[in-house]
Amino acid sequence: MTSDTLIDLDRLAVAAECLKTLAHPHRLRIVEMLLTDRYTVGELAERCDIPSSVASGHLRLMQRCGLLAPERDGRSVYYKVADPCLKKIMACLRERFAAPAGG
Repeated sequence: MTSDTLIDLDRLAVAAECLKTLAHPHRLRIVEMLLTDRYTVGELAERCDIPSSVASGHLRLMQRCGLLAPERDGRSVYYKVADPCLKKIMACLRERFAAPAGG
């Protein structure tokens, strides 16, 4: 592989920041949930068994990286996946880590 086919280091720095943002169990669970449906902060907090303020912080970080986006529906704000690459990332994680215990 030649250096002109490698990803630019500045772009890799951005990628590393986004990966660091994802590197939290609650954030990964939130992404996993949002790949199946849209949820409000309160719904995500309840399903993840964390306070709404903590869920909101996780959502804010992922939104800053462009991974998630809010969507207003009347008086409610729902979150959805904004980056289609998250589906592939989660598929890799599922393939690697969702194996039954002992497997």
